[in-house]
Amino acid sequence: MQKVVLFGECMLELKQSEPKVMRQSFAGDAYNTAVYMKRLFSDQDISFMTAVGQDPISNDMLSDFTDEGLNNDLVFADDTKTPGIYLVQVDETGERSFLYWRDSSAARQAMKFVDDKVLSTLTESDVFFFSGISLAVIEPAYRTAFWDLLNKLSISGVKIIFDPNYRARLWRGADEAKQAFEKAFSLSDMLLPGIDDFEQLYGLTTVEQVVDFCKPYNIAEMVIKNGPESLFIQLDGQLTELKIKPVENVVDTTSAGDSFNGGYIGARLAGHSAEKAAKIASSAAACVIQHPGAIAPKEDFLDFMKSSFSEL
Repeated sequence: MQKVVLFGECMLELKQSEPKVMRQSFAGDAYNTAVYMKRLFSDQDISFMTAVGQDPISNDMLSDFTDEGLNNDLVFADDTKTPGIYLVQVDETGERSFLYWRDSSAARQAMKFVDDKVLSTLTESDVFFFSGISLAVIEPAYRTAFWDLLNKLSISGVKIIFDPNYRARLWRGADEAKQAFEKAFSLSDMLLPGIDDFEQLYGLTTVEQVVDFCKPYNIAEMVIKNGPESLFIQLDGQLTELKIKPVENVVDTTSAGDSFNGGYIGARLAGHSAEKAAKIASSAAACVIQHPGAIAPKEDFLDFMKSSFSEL
């Protein structure tokens, strides 16, 4: 069984369902990726690595992890912290904006739980995934330990996958983010950026500029999400464009990239070609953006993907 570890933060998601009424759920970019990967490829051992509190919300969160079939062996409990919270607001086109309360989030402390036993478990994995948000929420005092961990995993043969997922407000400045991202690039075997990540941080506006920027890092496989109509796959020195059928009924774009990541990584591990994996991933994202919130209803998602698989 293939073993995948996704490192990051799960938060309490609040979304207005009607005036003065908030709908509660749980979400976070790496967590969302883990959920959709497990839904699509149930035979893979998917672990979400994070820290939670010892409070009722954390207990409910753990129950959701279990209900989604995730392996909770790398979920650590911090008795002094609680989960972060965010509020998502969506405009008439489905684009979203967020308000966050995460300074005391337990996930910021996750690295303090990594000991020799945890390291041994991680080195037995096939894949370790993290994102720019995963990096940003790590307490600065623990970031050196995180880079040391990635180095050890890479040396052990674990495939490192990184989604830049740049959020300016989570960093003290662009230079801090660039320094962290460039360390991540240097250790990554696969990169899953949106072109907007490079545009915001580096001012790069074309796929060709992104490819040229990444050449010195010798990243084996890269998928560049280029908006709603196309993506580019860089593999074995070849750059291939794949057209995507736009979704007409966009309700909420939250988790579009996360569901794509889950579909793509899971499909590649399952032995599918990069092009087939991208089609599966694009179908997953197409389903998710037709539902409110980060996590689409499981039955709706699986039904949609079942019909999509027959067309791929």
